[in-house]
Amino acid sequence: MTEWHGDDGAGRVAPRVLDVLLAVVVAVVLSAIIAVSRAGGDAPANVIAYVFALGFGAVLLLRRQMPAPVVVLSVLGTFAYYTLGYPPIGVALPVVAALYSAAELGATRWAAGAAAVVFVVSLYFRVRDDPQPVGYVLGTDSVSNVALMAVAIALGYGIRARRLRAAQQRRIDRLIREQSAREAELRVQSERESISRELHDTLGHALSVIALHASVGSEAVGRDDRAVVAALDRVREQSTASLRELRSMLRLLRAGADNDGTRHVRSLADVQAIIDEAKAAGVDVTADIDVAVHDLPAAVDAAAYRVIQESLTNILRHAHATTARVNAVMEAGLLRITVADDGRGTAGGDRAGGYGITGMTERVRLLGGSLSTRSAPGAGFTIEATIPARLAS
Repeated sequence: MTEWHGDDGAGRVAPRVLDVLLAVVVAVVLSAIIAVSRAGGDAPANVIAYVFALGFGAVLLLRRQMPAPVVVLSVLGTFAYYTLGYPPIGVALPVVAALYSAAELGATRWAAGAAAVVFVVSLYFRVRDDPQPVGYVLGTDSVSNVALMAVAIALGYGIRARRLRAAQQRRIDRLIREQSAREAELRVQSERESISRELHDTLGHALSVIALHASVGSEAVGRDDRAVVAALDRVREQSTASLRELRSMLRLLRAGADNDGTRHVRSLADVQAIIDEAKAAGVDVTADIDVAVHDLPAAVDAAAYRVIQESLTNILRHAHATTARVNAVMEAGLLRITVADDGRGTAGGDRAGGYGITGMTERVRLLGGSLSTRSAPGAGFTIEATIPARLAS
C-alpha cells in the first residue's frame, strides 16, 4: 500500500515500499548479470548462484531495522559467492545497495569499513590470480569498484544529511511558532494588566470626586438646597461617566483590544476635564500645559495624564488644599510635569493613599523616567515627574 506524505509539496512513497523495490531491483540486476555472464558458456549457471542474487536483494528488507548487520551479511555473502566459484558479478554490485542503506541510516562508519574490506580483499585476490599486469588491475577494475562504492556511501550520507536538516528546520519552525504564541500571550497579559491599572486610576479618581461632592451635599442639607442639588448632580454625572468607562474597560479586559486592534486611553488632551472636576470640588486649579500632545508616544501621553489625575485625586483626598498648580512642559526632549498644592503637606515627603505615589512612580520608571515628591508640614505637597518624550527602541 502506498502512502503519501507532504514534503515541500511533493509526495513520498512509503518506506516499506521503497525497501521492497530496492530489494527487487538488486535481485533482478544481479540475476541478469549472472545470466549474461553464462551466455554462450558450456553449462548454465548453478541455481545456487541465483539464490545468492535473491539473497542479496532479500537482506535489504531488513536495512532499516539492522543497517550494520545487513552490510556485514552482504560482504560475507559476496565472499562466499566468489569462494564457491560462481559467475563473476563484480565485487561492488552485491554490496552497493547495503552500503548506501547503512550510510543513509546513520551507520556510515560501518559502510566505509565494509567498503574498505571488500576493496582490499578483492584487490588481493585479483593481484594474486589475475594474469593481467598489476597496473591494469589497479587502473581499471579497482578504480571503478572504489568509485561505485564511494558514490553509494556519499549518496546515502547526503540523503541522511538532507533529511536531518529538514527535521531540524521543522523543529526550529515549531519552536518559533511556540515562542511567538508565548510572546503574544505575554503581550495580551501585559495589555490587560495595563488596562487594569488604568481602571484602578480612573475609578479611584472618580470615587474621590463622588465622595467629596457627597460630603458637600450632606453638609448643605437643611441649609442650602441648591448646593445639595448641585452636589447630587455632580455625583450623578460622575457616577454615570465612571460606569460608562468601567463597562468600556471591562470589554477591553475580555477582548484585549478593540475591533480595530487599538486601545483608546486617556491623554493630556483630556486633562481639562479632571481640572474642572477639581475646581467643582472647591480647589482653585491653575494649569499651564505647553505640550504638543500629538508628538508624544501614546504610552508617554497616557502616563502623563495618569500622573496629573492621580496627583489631583490625592489633593482632593488628603491635602485640604484651596489652590493647586499643574504644569507640563517639554525641555530638552523630556516631558516635565509638576503638580503642587497649598495643603497641609506631610513630614516625610510622601502621602498616604494606597496605590497613589507608588503607582505613578512605577508608570514613569517603566518609561525610563523618574518621579519625586517634596513636602513639609503646612507647606503643601509637590509632585515632579520627568519622562523621556521618545521611548528607546
